[in-house]
Amino acid sequence: MSTILLVEDNEMNRDMLRRRLEKRGFKVLTAEDGAQALHTAKGHPPDLILLDMSLPLVDGWTAAAELKADESTRSIPVIALTAHAMDGDRQKAMSAGCDDYDTKPVDLQRLLVKIAALLEKESGQ
Repeated sequence: MSTILLVEDNEMNRDMLRRRLEKRGFKVLTAEDGAQALHTAKGHPPDLILLDMSLPLVDGWTAAAELKADESTRSIPVIALTAHAMDGDRQKAMSAGCDDYDTKPVDLQRLLVKIAALLEKESGQ
């Protein structure tokens, strides 16, 4: 069972996506802000991180950069999950260290394909 760290400050969005991922067989850890995400990722390294970019305390761009700069978390795949869908937002997320990018509202089937691809890549399959 793969573990996903879901970082989302909106409680309703966080709970809804957590339940949908758990129904698909994932173990889901949650964080409400970027600082909590960094702490959780270092203490309980997940297999993948879904990272909202507009977060309190530490935003998603900063959190992604810090995750990729730290040797203990650098190999964890990160998917930017954001309502930022303007030209350049994808590149900004990728430049911060994210491995993929998806927009809100969440299209679960599309997101599951991205999750599977990154988990397969990480496991070397």
